[in-house]
Amino acid sequence: MKIKTSKILKILLPLLLGVFLVWYSLSKTPLEELIEHFKKADYTWVFLGVFCGILSHLSRAYRWRFMLEPLGYKPKYGNSIMAVFVAYLANLGIPRSGEALRALTLTNYEDIPFEKGFGTIVAERVADLIVLLFVIGITLFMQFDFIWDLLMKKLDPTKITLLLIAAIVGGITLIIFIRRAKKGIALKIKNFIIGVFEGATSILKMKRKWAFIFHTLFIWAMYILMFYITMLSVEDLHGNVPLGAVLIAFIAGSFSIAVTNGGTGAYPLAIAAAFSLFYIERTPSEAFGWIMWASQTLMIIILGGLSFLYLPIFNRKKNL
Repeated sequence: MKIKTSKILKILLPLLLGVFLVWYSLSKTPLEELIEHFKKADYTWVFLGVFCGILSHLSRAYRWRFMLEPLGYKPKYGNSIMAVFVAYLANLGIPRSGEALRALTLTNYEDIPFEKGFGTIVAERVADLIVLLFVIGITLFMQFDFIWDLLMKKLDPTKITLLLIAAIVGGITLIIFIRRAKKGIALKIKNFIIGVFEGATSILKMKRKWAFIFHTLFIWAMYILMFYITMLSVEDLHGNVPLGAVLIAFIAGSFSIAVTNGGTGAYPLAIAAAFSLFYIERTPSEAFGWIMWASQTLMIIILGGLSFLYLPIFNRKKNL
C-alpha cells in the first residue's frame, strides 16, 4: 500500500502543483492582458523558435546513436527520433516517465535491452547537466557585478560575509561527510557524484566523442536560440532585454520544467521573475513565457502523438 501511495503522489503532486501555478499566474496577470499580447505577437518568430526546438530534438535522437554503437546496436534513425518525441510527450503526463519509455521503445522495435538503452540515456543526461552548469557558469561570470549589486541591496556586507564563510565551511564538511559515507542519503549523493564523473569521462573515451560533443553543444545552442527567437515575438520585449537577462531567464525556465509536468504554470512565472530582476514589465514577460511554453508543448503533443501512432506502421515488417 505504501509503495502504491508513493507512486500516486509522485504523479498527482506535480499535476496539482501545475494547476495551482496556472491559477496563481493568471491571478497575478489579468487574462485579458495576456490575450492581447497573444493577439499582437509576431508568430513568424514563434514558428522559427519551434523549428529550432525540432532541430534540437532531431540532434538529440542522432546523438543517442553514438552511445548505442559501442554496445553493438545501430537503431534506425526514424525509431530514435520517434522514441525521443514519445518520451517528451510522456513527460508531460508523468514526470521522468519519458526516459523509461524512450528506452522501452527501442527495446520493442530494435531489440535493444532495456537496461542498456536506459543506461545510455542516463549518460546523456550527465552530458546535458555539464553543459547546463557551463551555461550557469558563463552567466555568473557575465553578470557577476549585477548579481553582486543585487545581493548588496538585499543583504548587508556582514551577512554576505557570514553566508560565504558558512557556505565554505558547509561545503568542506559536506565533502568530508560524503567521502566517508557508507549508507543513507550521503551514500546516494556520493554514488550520484561518482556516476556523473564516470559518465563524463566515458564520453571522452567514445570513438566518435567529437561528434557527440558537437551535437551536445548544438542541442543547447538551439535551446538558447529557440528561447531568444521566440522572445522576439512579443513587441514590448524588442530591444529591452539584455543578454544577461536572457541567460538568467533561460536558466530559470529550465529549472521550472523539472518542478512540474513540462513546466506547466511554473515556466511563465519563472520567466517573469527572472526578467523582473532587470526591471522588465511583468505582463509582457509572462505573456512571452506562456507563448514559449504553449508553442513548445503543442509541438511535443503533435509530434509525440504522431510518433506514437506511426511507430507500429514504420516497424510493420518487424511485426510480421
